[in-house]
Amino acid sequence: MVRSACFLLAALFAGSAAAASTYSATLETPTSARFIARDISWNCDGATCQGVTDESRPLVLCESLAKRAGPVRTFVVDGRAVASADLERCNASAKAAAGASASGN
Repeated sequence: MVRSACFLLAALFAGSAAAASTYSATLETPTSARFIARDISWNCDGATCQGVTDESRPLVLCESLAKRAGPVRTFVVDGRAVASADLERCNASAKAAAGASASGN
């Protein structure tokens, strides 16, 4: 009985760890670029960027994209849009990165 329960738990954890999330974003300023930002490889074409990763930190991934590609209009994780408050926090990092670039830091 204990072995069966352990096997079942191990199978459940193994299945959930292997699932990658799909991320997509719409940028305010279109770009045709491919780059790695934090733990995700982004492929951008026009104003749309897409990527897949095992990481589950949407806000961190959004912030890294915004720092690299500029303000983000929408950010979607596995078909669900992030909350507007999180999107504002994401774009605050784009503004901070732009300010640092403008000041020469």
